[in-house]
Amino acid sequence: MTESKALRALREAIVLEHVESQNDHDFDTSLNTFPHPRYEIMASGQVFEGVDAVRGYWQRTRAAFPDQRSKVIDVHHADDAVIIEFELQGTHLGSLIGEQVTGRSFKVRMVGFFLFDKDVLTCQRVYGDTATVMAQLGMLEVPEQF
Repeated sequence: MTESKALRALREAIVLEHVESQNDHDFDTSLNTFPHPRYEIMASGQVFEGVDAVRGYWQRTRAAFPDQRSKVIDVHHADDAVIIEFELQGTHLGSLIGEQVTGRSFKVRMVGFFLFDKDVLTCQRVYGDTATVMAQLGMLEVPEQF
């Protein structure tokens, strides 16, 4: 295996361990996949920097969506990143930001960029469609046609 293929395989293994450990709510393992956790949510502009901030974000989202899971659909490689397409799903069983709990579920396709410096994960950057999630939870009315 060439060095680039080995690096690509190592990066992909890190990303898949990261995703699966989040699915299992094993945040210690997720946090150990990068030495200085940084989590960016592009739809809201939120940035969580450091172990406590990232862990706190994950704990808050799992309190609101205790069954939240990411199903990896496809994995792509770039020079300094592993990019995954995934389906995020969960059930709204707790309040995230003071909203009324709906008990409804959502399922939405998203993209995650896992940025690397050689073999070190430096950032997880997530792109997603918040409006679709809110509509599926009954928090946003979307007309059938525009």
